[in-house]
Amino acid sequence: MMRVGLLGCGNIGHIVARYAGSFTISAVFDQAFERADEIASLSGATAYRDFESFINADLDIVLEAASVSAVKRYAPEVLAHRRNMVIMSVGALTDAGFRDTLRAMAKENGTKIYIPSGAIFGLDNLKIGRISTIKKLLLRTTKSPAALGIEATERRQIFSGKANECIKSYPKNVNVSVAMSLAAGMDSDVELFVDPAVNQNVHELFIEGDFGETYIRVTNKPSPDNPATSYLAALSVLSLLEKLEDPIVIGT
Repeated sequence: MMRVGLLGCGNIGHIVARYAGSFTISAVFDQAFERADEIASLSGATAYRDFESFINADLDIVLEAASVSAVKRYAPEVLAHRRNMVIMSVGALTDAGFRDTLRAMAKENGTKIYIPSGAIFGLDNLKIGRISTIKKLLLRTTKSPAALGIEATERRQIFSGKANECIKSYPKNVNVSVAMSLAAGMDSDVELFVDPAVNQNVHELFIEGDFGETYIRVTNKPSPDNPATSYLAALSVLSLLEKLEDPIVIGT
């Protein structure tokens, strides 16, 4: 059974810990030890007070479910210890230099970095499209004022530009656009709207290329225990972990 080390013990960590699947949570680490201890009690894992003890524990893969800053701080160490890694806070990879460093380390150490599909569908289609030419790659996201932490009395656009710029202003809200960009091999265009009439996040993907055209609309329900987290994002990491050891691989 695959042994998972959980880096970050928030809402997604709780969902993963409660899941009875084909993997086990063997080690947990969070800068707030009481949070790690809580997850450990749910999963039967060992909670660690320091990262060095955590990364040297008996585990096969590290699941990051913390933050962009946690990825930048700990990912190089994870790869240096020859551990595979799942990155949820994909916004950290907008830094091309940092991304290239992680890629080189993973290649050198024979490890893999996995990025879940997160709060959208269709990343497989983007990976297919990049083999030819993608002419249009646009993410239009609509969120409530509460989700964005701003005030608004009517629908309005608050950003239009590239994903690597949008993530700087809204680091917790547009990981989807970064995942799209990485899958397609090009920087996605992003239109971000605030709308007081919506209570769920709405992602619309517009893709055109030599293969044809695709339009995908996803309305995310929030996680049961934390409205700031997409439940689909949590489910996507569970799906990824489940299929890692499956000998039959579906999709690209």
